[in-house]
Amino acid sequence: MHRTPKERLEIDQDIIHQLEHRLGRVHARQRLGIERDHEQRVFGDGINFFHVENWYSAPWFIRSVLRCLGIYQRAKKNAERITILTNIIKSRRIPKAFDGFTILHISDMHVDMNEGAMRHLTTLIPNLSYDICVLTGDFRGKTFGPFDATLEGLARVRRCLTQPVFAVLGNHDTILMVPGIEAMGIRTLINEGQEIVRGEERIYLSGIDDAHYYRVDNIGKVASEVPDQAFSILLSHTPEIYRQAAHAGFDLLLSGHTHGGQICLPGSIPLTLDSVLPRRLGSGAWEYHDMIGYTSVGVGSSIVAVRLNCPPEITLHRLECSS
Repeated sequence: MHRTPKERLEIDQDIIHQLEHRLGRVHARQRLGIERDHEQRVFGDGINFFHVENWYSAPWFIRSVLRCLGIYQRAKKNAERITILTNIIKSRRIPKAFDGFTILHISDMHVDMNEGAMRHLTTLIPNLSYDICVLTGDFRGKTFGPFDATLEGLARVRRCLTQPVFAVLGNHDTILMVPGIEAMGIRTLINEGQEIVRGEERIYLSGIDDAHYYRVDNIGKVASEVPDQAFSILLSHTPEIYRQAAHAGFDLLLSGHTHGGQICLPGSIPLTLDSVLPRRLGSGAWEYHDMIGYTSVGVGSSIVAVRLNCPPEITLHRLECSS
């Protein structure tokens, strides 16, 4: 839907008031202020200086290189071939009532730039059995600009999902998207938690705001809301906060962001993970101290809808209570 600048400003102001009421004036202003700074200087500075995601010529350059190598069409088709993975999570701390509880994990959809992958995704989801779905961020294709197409694409995916659905924002996502996302029935956790109940037993699901670029995560806050001895799951767009999450006492960290490298050498060796973390934490299942982790390589693609030696994925995490 096309809106005039005046209409957009009025809508944004209404959303800002909603966010300030829910999250507090400081957090809302901090997040929005960083977003506006980012949009004013697309090349950024510090960790974002000349970041490839903000380089206007990057898509052309990547496509040209792949075409010269004769693998562009194959890489393009690979980006639509979503695999369904199953990951078993065993822990003595999982309550017996949650033995077999299954979490559908979808990450990094970048819905407005991955039409083929999104079409395939909507054919896969209805055939899956799960108890809750979690979305670990990066719904938008670019890191700035309009997001109407993002919400429209996400709505098409949402119609295929059964309740309940929880999400966190990624570094591509603006906080202004939150009311639109939640209007679809997707509970967005912004340094917030949610109790999941089965019978008389409970587990705790927490989600933090983006810790990669915006750095407005608050692990201390969400961890303090989890009762002692309770099995706890943390949703974070990036796995880079693995140390903080483990030492805060979380049992399971579900994340994405890395795309597993997206364009990898044979053997799924990533050229880059765009993250500050050990490479073994860049995709799939891993452990750090007493915490179990999983980094999804994502459904969509960033910059260009291509993948090599790193197929897109959705994951079914099955909780098993070990004796």
